[in-house]
Amino acid sequence: MRKLLVLAAAVVCLMMGSSYVHAQDAGIAGKWHFVLATPGGDREVDADFTVDNDGNVTGKWGPADVAGTYKEGKLALKFPFTSDEVGTTADMSIDGKVDDGGALGGDWAFSEYNGTFQAKRPTAAAPAAGAEAPAAAPAEAPAAPPATESKPQ
Repeated sequence: MRKLLVLAAAVVCLMMGSSYVHAQDAGIAGKWHFVLATPGGDREVDADFTVDNDGNVTGKWGPADVAGTYKEGKLALKFPFTSDEVGTTADMSIDGKVDDGGALGGDWAFSEYNGTFQAKRPTAAAPAAGAEAPAAAPAEAPAAPPATESKPQ
């Protein structure tokens, strides 16, 4: 009887370990805020990923549909993307890895452009218990006129 209990406990531990590994693979699932380093300055984009049990990634990169994989902590995406800024449609490639702090970093490539990126999960401040959600922020005020503009006299 004792051997049977030890065997049952071992099976339970193995099953729990398997669930933990699958939960880690889904660690890329959800919303991310990417900052791509480019020669023209940082470019920011929000992404939202889902991961199936086989490590296939789908979701959104801005308005574009994402395709790729996430296995053993490594993200590999390649999907068609249209850049209005450059007026080009080409494959966007994202290759990265989740670090110990839960951030994602790596390399990106699009058309003849490439660089590095950092991504983190967006933070949303939760309202205190019993508090109402804050009202939407007002629209940003228009920029002040340039300093070189002269005023009529």
